Amino acid sequence: MSRAIEAHIDLSACQANLHTVRRHAPSSRVLAVIKAGGYGHGLVRVARALAHAGANWSTGADAFGVASIDEALQLREAGITTPIVLLEGFFETEELADIAARELVTVVHHPWQLAALEATRLSRPLAVILKIDTGMHRLGFDPGEVAAAYRRLVACPAVDGIQFMTHLACADERGNEATLRQIDVFAAATADLPGARSIANSAAVLQWPASHADWVRPGIMLYGVSPFPDTVGRDEGLAPVMTLKSRLIGVRRCRRGDTVGYGASWRCPEDMPVGIVAAGYGDGYPRSAPAGTPVLVKARRVPLVGRVSMDMLCVDLRSLPHAEVGDEVILWGAGLPVEEVARHAGTIPYELLCRVNARVRFVEHAG
Repeated sequence: MSRAIEAHIDLSACQANLHTVRRHAPSSRVLAVIKAGGYGHGLVRVARALAHAGANWSTGADAFGVASIDEALQLREAGITTPIVLLEGFFETEELADIAARELVTVVHHPWQLAALEATRLSRPLAVILKIDTGMHRLGFDPGEVAAAYRRLVACPAVDGIQFMTHLACADERGNEATLRQIDVFAAATADLPGARSIANSAAVLQWPASHADWVRPGIMLYGVSPFPDTVGRDEGLAPVMTLKSRLIGVRRCRRGDTVGYGASWRCPEDMPVGIVAAGYGDGYPRSAPAGTPVLVKARRVPLVGRVSMDMLCVDLRSLPHAEVGDEVILWGAGLPVEEVARHAGTIPYELLCRVNARVRFVEHAG
């Protein structure tokens, strides 16, 4: 029998979150970002759910965004025919033939990619998205370079169809006007150039309507997680997609003064029951989660005690003295927002979701 830990994936919640995107940006097409294995939820699983939005919603995603051609090829081999965008573009010139053959769209963000396209002859020309650095200072052409880059793409036989995108650095900060400045820089850089525009990430979908443009690019909100540091998904009308569950595999009756876990760093303040949960950093639960991090046992909050180990963690059962081996434990998800666990652990929910690894059994609930 496998270990008790399971990641339950509610695909109907994922579809409902896509519907929330459409409510906020009704005039925009949706490029659903499913890179990093669908943010830890399963690349193909999420793509299939969002390609066909289900009986409750009218349409699926208009395109998918991934980080590399490897992810794109997994989707094509799984029968996904929805347009796919390589958000970091191509990494090697040799990838261009596959990009053309699989009808992928590539971002172009650097002069070497322009030169590679100019030097390549393909079976069919590519649709490309010219990325502009409006203030993130990560990938993209400087605003003053955009017109020249655009002209080179127009003249390139390997290119047929040019769009534009940028990425926002501070959209999750509600009052930060840097977002409006980036939108203005993008508008000026692309003025009079034909082609669809894309600016908005999840935070901008929810907070900055001026960024919605032709395409929005939701990521974390599709998985039911708030992109803002001061809210959780339900505050934004989102439903959690992943619920990470396990069970109690032991209950110890510890005495006052007993220490729990590696390093003897946590000491029992009184005689008390301590629950042992089959979950640890070997499954993707954060080792940095300190004592006091909430866990649900039988749908009731209890605090974590001691250090998280590779395969186990321990919880204070004083408020649940009758808890038994086999009782259900929820580590995050339904009833316990992953955002809250991440804050206790000093990280972000993106990292927790992406860390859940292959030894965890995934249980899919169809949309």
